Amino acid sequence: MSPLSETGSGAPVAHGRERPARVERTVYLMGTVARFVAEAPDRETGLLRLERMVRVVEATEAELSTWRDDSVLSALNRQDIGVPRPVPAATCDLFGRLATWHAATGGTFDPAVGRLVDTWGLRQSGPSPGIASPEEAPAGFHHLELDRVRCTVTRQATVTLDAGAFGKGEALDRVRRADTGAEGAWLIDFGGQVAVSGPAADGPWPVAIAHPERRAEAAARLRLSGGSLATSGPSARDVQLDNGGRLGHILDPRSGRPVARSAPVTVWHEQAFVADVLSTALYVMGADAGLAWAGARGIASAYLIADAAGGGVRMRATPAFEERFGRRR
Repeated sequence: MSPLSETGSGAPVAHGRERPARVERTVYLMGTVARFVAEAPDRETGLLRLERMVRVVEATEAELSTWRDDSVLSALNRQDIGVPRPVPAATCDLFGRLATWHAATGGTFDPAVGRLVDTWGLRQSGPSPGIASPEEAPAGFHHLELDRVRCTVTRQATVTLDAGAFGKGEALDRVRRADTGAEGAWLIDFGGQVAVSGPAADGPWPVAIAHPERRAEAAARLRLSGGSLATSGPSARDVQLDNGGRLGHILDPRSGRPVARSAPVTVWHEQAFVADVLSTALYVMGADAGLAWAGARGIASAYLIADAAGGGVRMRATPAFEERFGRRR
């Protein structure tokens, strides 16, 4: 998913007002190329604002990245079984929300799949000879015990955490909270997830959802004034095997196996964390079960169904999605 907005500054707009300065920065963060766009009264203020936003994401990555040995999650992944480990207050709050959504989604969202990710080689080029089978790789967030009073987390099994299904959303929400009170709108594009704070000076931010099969093409175009859109589905991150097969990069925690290639799903939510979590959970559920689950809970979500014969795309959306973005074919 990628926004279509353009940068610019100082251009006059209607009624004699001057367009706010719009500044942009592209940084490699959280395993992807992140694009930051901010509006401000002047360019210098905008650049300082961008710097603060980037710093918040960097701090979140330092806390949650399992690529870093010194992160909070990496330390938890190394913690001895049965020994409580103190965590920062922000991480304690995060773990409470992770537990809530793990239960609410029936386990289709589960951040304790790190061992499965390694077993399937989803960060590499596929499974390596001699590694444990998925059935032998422990997984499940229920193996982690959170003490909300003492702010400690205890591993009750050798599960490990992976932030792939919630880290970007958490970072985006932290940017929003840190930016409270600043003048002007902003947009952050993490590739598979976009968040905005208010409409741009010239109107809602245009955002494109990629075609399920032809990623360079837009299958749908939306306009976003607030909240976050997150998309999960087959992508370039899927692992190509030597035998010509492919492994999806998203795991079904219930089976311990990669999700079979299915329709991508886009979720809108005011909270980027929730959009991130639910896009993964709904992709794991599949279109029929996912639409029923989301529709019953008023979640704005839509699946893009590719027409293999004609090359077109059909959108299946919940009423909440259609109410926000209009009915689409």
